[in-house]
Order: sequence, then structure tokens, then C-alpha cells
Amino acid sequence: MSTPRVFLARHGETAWTLNGRHTGISEIPLTPHGETQVRQAGRSLVGPGRLIDPSRLTRIYVSPRVRAQNTFLLLLAGCAGAPLEHVNVLVTEEIAEWGYGRYEGWFPAQIREDRKARGLDKERPFDIWRDGCEDGEGPEGLKGESAEEVRVRLDNVIKEIRELQAPYMNGEKNVDVLLISHGHLLRAFTKRWLGLELDFPLQMILEPGGIATLTYNHHNVEEPAFLLGGVFKDPTADVGGTE
Repeated sequence: MSTPRVFLARHGETAWTLNGRHTGISEIPLTPHGETQVRQAGRSLVGPGRLIDPSRLTRIYVSPRVRAQNTFLLLLAGCAGAPLEHVNVLVTEEIAEWGYGRYEGWFPAQIREDRKARGLDKERPFDIWRDGCEDGEGPEGLKGESAEEVRVRLDNVIKEIRELQAPYMNGEKNVDVLLISHGHLLRAFTKRWLGLELDFPLQMILEPGGIATLTYNHHNVEEPAFLLGGVFKDPTADVGGTE
């Protein structure tokens, strides 16, 4: 019996993830190395009998940003022999990266220096998980998202996934879900999946092109869990054994 799973795929490396700039709405393409990262993940982890088995997927959520769209195409490029016609692919802003607003394209040190110059954060350091992001300056400034705004949209997605998977906790139907999104957003998603507030100090790293797995404990939709590790099967192995 296979408990439903939710796979989190971060887009591959871009020039801005490489140098640490906050990349929200900006359309920064994957680097050649970023494309290689995703292709390697796809060859290793996506396909019949692998971690992400296309036959077990029922829905894929994809961020609208170009770097996520390209990751989607590269990650599933090897699935020609495993049609995805049965999979509902949703391109949605609900899992787009955090709206950085004023801080779009900035380095973390720039944010701290700017806020200090404006007399902010005198009592405690800036924390995006608690403080969110400010709007950009002027009428054309980018919208910055608060932590509450991010929480609401992620909770909406989690509610959809739970409703989809709840009737099939013992593997009665293939209802695995794949999210292809961004670093900050997927860490926020993991916290909300576990029922934690966004400012809970849970330190996580998901490398560009990386994949993480969420599921449920005891086949119970009320016990969401973070799957720390699983057993990987060799899809080419002789399942009948040898004489």
C-alpha cells in the first residue's frame, strides 16, 4: 500500500540563484548548469518505477515563471514512454515565488543596510518569514508580499491537495502530486504542510534542481509528514528474483 506523496521540485540554477539575489517576478533563465541539474534529476528520479512515477501522478502545479516552466519540461523530458495525458497540469501564481517587492533583485546584505538606513529593525533583525516584504517605491513599484499573504495562498493549495488525496490514503488510487516552484516558496510550503507558522525556526535547504518529498504518517491525512528518506528501487531489476 502506497501512501500518497507530494514532490517538491525547485527550479535549476539561474545567474541570480548562483549569486544569492532575491528572484521573485523577474524572468531569469536557467544557466546551462541549471539545465544539466534538472536533466540529471529527471534521469535519476523520474520515470516508470522511479521516485516520481508518471503513472502515479494525478496533478502537477507549476509556477508561471520561465525558470520553473523550463524545469518542468526538462524534468519530465524522459517520460515519452509514460504518457501524461491523465495528469492535470496547473500553471498557477499560487505557487509562484514570494513577492519580494522593494527587494526584488537585491542581495540579503543590501536589504539589511537599506532597512537600517531607514531606521527599521531597531529591536530585532529583519526576518522575511515574519516581516514579509515591502512594496517597491512609486506607483509602478513591485508588490511586496506579507508572510500572511504567502500563508493564505499556500494553505489554499494544501487544502486542494488534501481533498484530492484524502480518500486514497492506502493507495487505492494513484494521486501523487508534483510542485515545481522556487526556493523560498517551497520551504514555506513545507512549513505549512507540517502545520508550522512561517516564522517557525525550521532550517531547510533545497538546492537548485533538487527534489523533496512530503507525505502522511500512518496513512492518515491528519498526520502530514516530511519524508526524510526512502528506499529507491531499480526499475530495471528483475522483480521475480533469480534461481
